[in-house]
Amino acid sequence: MKINKRGFASDNNAGIHPEILKEIANVNTGHVVGYGADIYTESAIELFKSQFGSQTEVFFVFTGTAANVLGLSAVVRPWNSVIASSTAHLETDECGAPEKFLGCKVLTVDTADGRIDVDGIARHMHGFDFEHHSQPKVISITQSTEMGTVYSAEAIRKIADYVHSKGLLLHMDGSRIANAAVSLGLPFKAFTTDAGVDILSFGGTKNGMMSGEAICFLKPGLTENFKYMRKQGMQLASKMRFISAQYNAYFRNDLWKECASHANAMAQLLAEKLKGFSQIRITQEVQANGVFVIMPKELAEKLQKQYFFYPWNEATSEYRLMTAWDTEAEDIERFAECIENEGIR
Repeated sequence: MKINKRGFASDNNAGIHPEILKEIANVNTGHVVGYGADIYTESAIELFKSQFGSQTEVFFVFTGTAANVLGLSAVVRPWNSVIASSTAHLETDECGAPEKFLGCKVLTVDTADGRIDVDGIARHMHGFDFEHHSQPKVISITQSTEMGTVYSAEAIRKIADYVHSKGLLLHMDGSRIANAAVSLGLPFKAFTTDAGVDILSFGGTKNGMMSGEAICFLKPGLTENFKYMRKQGMQLASKMRFISAQYNAYFRNDLWKECASHANAMAQLLAEKLKGFSQIRITQEVQANGVFVIMPKELAEKLQKQYFFYPWNEATSEYRLMTAWDTEAEDIERFAECIENEGIR
């Protein structure tokens, strides 16, 4: 049997943590009521409430794109706009799903490190109550960002206060929220609910889970009719226990923290190794599990044949290297050896 080599393309490429697989197998006995009316889903929802507050309302879906788009659909109408970083998945990696299914505009803020701030948001704060202009409704931030950086709890609170003062809502794309929590050394609630986030897309598939994301409404009063939206959005799982059971294992004994801590540590090790090569320059602060580098294109193309990774900005020869819960130090050592074998010092 061929063993696939671990590369640095994406934490999505990693396998499923054995504890997650074990939990799926454990619930694969007997019959339970479908569509979420089962003890495993009830248990998972209570775990989310323990992490984010008793007022949290949780809806499980299949994918991160669905979590983002459906979560926004609860509060956005076609005449609204959503404001996000120009590197956000809502803008770059969801194939126009927000525009297609929400019917609204996505307005972007350019940033050097993936993090938007009040000044960037403020440039879109105009045209209120003017019928010729799309009406801003939601600010969306990503934690950790698509560039491997992390918002502090204080930065999120500052954005939330500003957003709420304008009568808008704050959404967080938390596809790598576990990596951010480890980086910050904070519980989830400290930089979400307590920092003023209203809607959260909580992801686990990039951190050892198989599939299934959670839409968490952290502010009461946002979910009227949402169960119908999820069904019409084709995201109501009949055998929901196999999504929710994963979260029972994920939160048990802080498995999420173990996985994210390892991925983050491997990113730090990878960054340290790459700093030793004069022709490679790290472009972003390494705060989570992503390392962004500029390297000669010829070198990158040779390395990609052995340890695949994606280009980030082909014009500047910048590349993204991602570590995962199952990345091993040996993978990084061999990657560095490949660079040395190309005569790079």
